[in-house]
Amino acid sequence: MRGLVVIDYTNDFVASDGALTTGEPGQKIAPALLQVTKDFVARQDFVVMAVDGHDPADQYHPENKLFPPHNVIGTTGRHLYGELATYYQQNQDQFYWLDKRHYSAFCGTDLDLRLRERRITELHLVGVCTDICVLHTAVDAYNLGYDIVIHQDAVASFDPVGHEWALRHFQNTLGATLV
Repeated sequence: MRGLVVIDYTNDFVASDGALTTGEPGQKIAPALLQVTKDFVARQDFVVMAVDGHDPADQYHPENKLFPPHNVIGTTGRHLYGELATYYQQNQDQFYWLDKRHYSAFCGTDLDLRLRERRITELHLVGVCTDICVLHTAVDAYNLGYDIVIHQDAVASFDPVGHEWALRHFQNTLGATLV
């Protein structure tokens, strides 16, 4: 069985005026990311929207020292970006919304439990940032024994060097399949 995790494809990470935007690279993947998502929904596969939710007043969260406030709970920056937002609104019952506090969609969440109860062994990843949240989710998936598939045309970063490094790392170190 297979599942899809759509990682942090929100206004703050993708829109031109987003707080921590990937900008054009993130915007360019919109058609591919949406098509992958639609394909998984059409096959009734398990689809997860894994979305950062931050509180800038949380003095214990390490990201608050590393990055400007982003994906703040209760703001439009945390809303899904572009046509994905519309598609999600029209098909909410086909998705599992997963609030996350850390880079990895597994860290401090019930993602592993939700995947295992559905007997999912193959995990497809799309979203942003390739070298941060997608990477950390992939590492945790690897450590938990999942087969990993990265959709190259549906991941992006604000750091082109980090993006390319992460793609090589997925394949060469995590044994992921790049499609």
